[in-house]
Amino acid sequence: VSKFQTDGIESQHNRPHPPPSERRGDTIGDQAEMEEAGSAGQTRRLGRRLLLFSLPFQGHINPMFQLATLLFQRGFSVTVIHTLFNAPDPSGHPHFRFVAIDDGLPEEVLNSHDILAKAIAITEACRAPFRDCLVRLLEEAAREGEDPVACLLADAMLYSIAGVAEELGVRRVAVRTSSAAYMRMFSVFPTLWGKGYYPIQKQRREEEVPEAPPYRVKDLMNFEHSSDASLLEIITNGMESIRDSAALVLNTFEDLEAADVAVLRRALPSPVFTVGPLHKFSQNASNSLLEQDRSCMAWLDRHPAGSVIYVSFGSLADMEKEELAEVAWGLAGSGQPFLWVVRLGSVRGEGAVELPAGFAEETQGRGMVVAWAPQVEVLAHPAVGAFWTHCGWNSIVESLCEGVPMLCRPCFGDQTGNARYVSHVWKVGLVLEDALQRGQVERAVRTLLVEEEGAELRERARSMKEKAGSCIKEGGSSYGCLDNLVDFILSAP
Repeated sequence: VSKFQTDGIESQHNRPHPPPSERRGDTIGDQAEMEEAGSAGQTRRLGRRLLLFSLPFQGHINPMFQLATLLFQRGFSVTVIHTLFNAPDPSGHPHFRFVAIDDGLPEEVLNSHDILAKAIAITEACRAPFRDCLVRLLEEAAREGEDPVACLLADAMLYSIAGVAEELGVRRVAVRTSSAAYMRMFSVFPTLWGKGYYPIQKQRREEEVPEAPPYRVKDLMNFEHSSDASLLEIITNGMESIRDSAALVLNTFEDLEAADVAVLRRALPSPVFTVGPLHKFSQNASNSLLEQDRSCMAWLDRHPAGSVIYVSFGSLADMEKEELAEVAWGLAGSGQPFLWVVRLGSVRGEGAVELPAGFAEETQGRGMVVAWAPQVEVLAHPAVGAFWTHCGWNSIVESLCEGVPMLCRPCFGDQTGNARYVSHVWKVGLVLEDALQRGQVERAVRTLLVEEEGAELRERARSMKEKAGSCIKEGGSSYGCLDNLVDFILSAP
């Protein structure tokens, strides 16, 4: 195998609180140098500034930065407000200004596996320092004659800052990093709660949910390590902040989710802008919290078109050691080439990850294991013919845009619902349900890559790639929505 690190797969995780000497652009100060570097060759500057504030998780940071880059290219100046926890790297965005706020979160919260409790703690801890930061930015802009703030692009899950923006007279546009379908589920969540769908009961998992078709009970949002009370709190408050926002921006496109977008537009009082797929508009605009191993690209170059399955379960999901073994031996037994991301901490209770004894020898010459990969580039590589994914929304969109069919193993949150759409609505993938078994893995991998029964999945995936490409061209639905979003932002007094 090209690159196995069985004595401990290494990855570059951001420390929760990097010291100031290791951060760049984290204070309020002169940004002229940054903007001069970033403005060369760009569209005429509009003399208006956008503020950006994302929940500090990889799946939220990437689309937020892609959106900010896209709007910078349309003429806006951009200031990124961020927490010290999972602070973004400014070096890849010299045209942005970066301002850090101290979230003040204790280590036990930052290291918790309870994702919802962590998200709630972050949004609550940010309220006061965000207010201080916003006051300073507004005062500085007025005093020094900088571009006036046109609006705040705020992660919809940072609901605690909604009142701060309103108090200080800053127009807030909510950005949601999930699908329109899951936003539709958010809008009916109080009904689902009131009708007893939560807590989710094992005996009801296969029941359909008529209030949120095509979901079944097991497709509804759920977090293994989080309480239902936390889920109710974050969805209720998040939905309220969306309803109170000036507009909602979604990383999706009309040809993908037309019906769900239409429902949302009827349900919400403010306009909804579908400007995805953002990563296709804004090439190289992401901000990875983990160090990418680019050697896998040369490895892919040595394989025939459509022959490799790419396996990655995202930046947060983890699994038991026994599940890791079933994944490994399933890939080995499939006989197909694979590129597998096994990041540090992806096995519960362990830091360094050990792959099963004999696995490297069994897959010699046709497998590569890395700690993290440049996923957008990997999926665009001609050698990649299938993607085994945890079904995070960014991964789904990236795979659809490259016409790559999916093998779904959802873990938590919106992933179960995303998998439902992949397999039963768009019909571009298969779902692995219940306990992982190597034989099941072998068959699914071969179906997606080489078997005749997977031919229709592969064809539908290619068709979806064409639709995704068309929507971002001039005259396409997302291109038009982006124009409308720019006009909307500029319409504020």
